[in-house]
Amino acid sequence: MAIWIASLESFLQYIISPLEWVMLLAVIGGGLYLSFHSKGYPLLKIKTAFQLLFSKEQNKGISRFQALSAVLAATVGLGNISGVAIAIHMGGPGVLVWMWVTALIGMIIKFYSCSLAVQLRQKDADGSPLGGPMYYMQIGIKKWGKPLAIWFSIAGLFGVLPAFTANQLTQTFMDVVQPDSYLLLGDFQWKLILGIFLSIASAFVIFGGLQSIVKVTSNLVPLMVGLYFFLGLYMLLSNSEQILPTFGLIFSSAFDFQTAVTGGFWGLVILGVRRAVFSNESGVGNAPMYHGQSQSSKGTDEGLVAMLGPLLDTVLVCTITGLVVIISGAYQVEGLNGIVLTLEAFRRLFFGFGDELLMLMVFVFGISTLFTYSYYGVKCFGYLTKLKWGNLYNYFYIGSIIFSALATVEVVIGIIDLAFALMCIPNMIALIYLSRHVKKEMKERKWLH
Repeated sequence: MAIWIASLESFLQYIISPLEWVMLLAVIGGGLYLSFHSKGYPLLKIKTAFQLLFSKEQNKGISRFQALSAVLAATVGLGNISGVAIAIHMGGPGVLVWMWVTALIGMIIKFYSCSLAVQLRQKDADGSPLGGPMYYMQIGIKKWGKPLAIWFSIAGLFGVLPAFTANQLTQTFMDVVQPDSYLLLGDFQWKLILGIFLSIASAFVIFGGLQSIVKVTSNLVPLMVGLYFFLGLYMLLSNSEQILPTFGLIFSSAFDFQTAVTGGFWGLVILGVRRAVFSNESGVGNAPMYHGQSQSSKGTDEGLVAMLGPLLDTVLVCTITGLVVIISGAYQVEGLNGIVLTLEAFRRLFFGFGDELLMLMVFVFGISTLFTYSYYGVKCFGYLTKLKWGNLYNYFYIGSIIFSALATVEVVIGIIDLAFALMCIPNMIALIYLSRHVKKEMKERKWLH
């Protein structure tokens, strides 16, 4: 078994190595192009975005707040909590700078992708909106949009599997609760039990469809983000004298000349981009699948609201996590990685039981992520087959939770990075090609002159 897992890890790394360069060019290059294309103007309308977030329209679909909550349920969670720890473990404190840069560019990408998801969408049988990358590819690109949409949807079937979430939830439970000290079962048995529990809990919500998912996430996510923010803020203020030196370390590590000379600089940049993309999914094309269901009649309204995603989940939550991990010194401990590293950091900085509080938040974050990711797969499968068959994907999704609970974190990260890269490439091609539609609406609304 160990040999098979090691072989799979090597194979995934072999495939990912060239694709990560393509993803770097697509996300950073494409994002910079869109930033110049829009003159960076969307970044100046953060206040308007928050105003739109809490307003409603009387059209069919979900509210803008529900759409953003569902997207944040998928992105604010283990990607921000353990993904940041993985990045710092692998690349050092400087990786945070490249996560921030990617987040700002990601805000522009989210603006364009979610604007297009509303501008170029279809309606289902009952008149509800039906939007997402596969639809704006097919509708907006007449000759070769369909092959791109199929490519995106096939990659999406694997990219949205709950592999990382189920894996890290299980690891959190094993490290904090240590159930084998109470009942003499092995790691494998406990992980299997937890995987089965997570799959059953997820099934109750996701088989209820879109409305069931957004109802749960719009209640859970704001509460958990607020709790995480205030807990993190308390730990940082309690160690306020270390905040400025930590920022100094972050920036000096990001532009370290010695790192560049030894050939690790671009590896550091790519690592930051990969983890930022994994954190806020900018350019991947997941968020437009929720925002495309919004009540918004104007694409750019939805785009502005969607832009808040990377701001909240990467710039805010990832920064808090990163500072806590670095200030605690836990990232320098040998053998700690992923959620285990973040748990140790919280334990050190919050009276010795911060890891237990974090475990509760991680569990809620993780469960909400399991709920929301299923819908992405349903849309991809429904597009590839028939719309009414989309829910069949949920059976495959539920089964994969059990596998993910048992797999190693290296295999899980490899699968997700590979699938996200394969989703990102056709989506960024489509965004650049269709960007004129968004710019046209911006000019009609007199945003650009």
